[in-house]
Amino acid sequence: MTDPGTEAGEPRGSVAEVGGLFTRLGFTAFGGPAAHIAMMHDEVVIRRQWLDDQRFLDMIGVTNLIPGPNSTEMAMHVGHERAGWRGLVTAGASFILPAVLIVLAFAWAYVEYGDTPSGEAILYGIKPVVVMIVAQALIKLGRSALKGWLTATIGVAATAAYLVGINELALLALGGATVLIVRTTIKPGVLGIAPLAAGGWITAQAAATDQISLGRLFLVFLKAGAFLYGSGYVLLAFLQNDLVDQLGVLTQDQLLDAVAIGQFTPGPVFTTATFIGYVLAGIPGAVVATIAIFLPSFIFVGAVTPIARRIRDRDWTAALLDGVNAAALGLMAGVTAQLSGDAITDPITILIAALTALLLWRVRVNSAWLILGGGAVGLAADLINAIPS
Repeated sequence: MTDPGTEAGEPRGSVAEVGGLFTRLGFTAFGGPAAHIAMMHDEVVIRRQWLDDQRFLDMIGVTNLIPGPNSTEMAMHVGHERAGWRGLVTAGASFILPAVLIVLAFAWAYVEYGDTPSGEAILYGIKPVVVMIVAQALIKLGRSALKGWLTATIGVAATAAYLVGINELALLALGGATVLIVRTTIKPGVLGIAPLAAGGWITAQAAATDQISLGRLFLVFLKAGAFLYGSGYVLLAFLQNDLVDQLGVLTQDQLLDAVAIGQFTPGPVFTTATFIGYVLAGIPGAVVATIAIFLPSFIFVGAVTPIARRIRDRDWTAALLDGVNAAALGLMAGVTAQLSGDAITDPITILIAALTALLLWRVRVNSAWLILGGGAVGLAADLINAIPS
């Protein structure tokens, strides 16, 4: 059961336990936002029981309505729920900092030696694990999110629409609007509608000749953090326009390398900013770019947190949130479907996926250990393949 103090909206945990959890996740949460959120669900709903499924879902819904990195903002929401405002700041910083340090190390190697490891062997073993972790979270959250044929239909439709390339924000808005319209125009129970319920190396290219001031760098990444919805690939398009096309301070290849490092390393993909900041202006640039891109998230989450719980208390906002939750779950399913096609490709990855599923459902092994184990298997397989026959 959820802590009764948390249920009443009063933080009942410590800043230390919040910091410890999200620091560990910052070092081990591979696989992008969907995987990060699935790992958080495992930790804070299943294992620690800080929240129930409905509260966790509502946080996902609120997070999807504001710009910024979803999994980082989810960490902040959970931190606030558990330990108040200090918990919000601690959770966000703890989740971000490990990834920043790892990316900074890669950025240093990139500038000094001209290349960075692609991490293909590690990702080979991690991806099947990530697919199973997200699948488990989808099944558990689906029991709370899909409250009748309407939300189930929205979830399935959102998955299909995402897979054919429809914009994520449009799908979230459409899902919320659909449930709101239906529930406010049709009496509960009509039509069966459920009533409301609480391999290689990436070679560095020569840098562009123009330079950028720290102030301008701050503004570029502040704008990205304040207005960006969607995945790391959306961030790629955003930074392409500002840094490559308009300002000419970064090359196309450098930008692609930066996004690749952000995707490969654990924690938020937005640490791409750390890499680019270092490439353009050393340690000061890395610090400025990192602060700028994540600062809006702290402000947005801090602003919506006081009203987030009350959204569920009003019929029309609860209906809107239920629609957004169903659509968000559909988007997670779409991401998982895409990832599974790339992740489960041969007997080894099939075995990794099956063993992960067994351990998650029968033994309830911590997902962080599964991630590390998958990476180790990937490295071992690569070493074995490299041995001359």
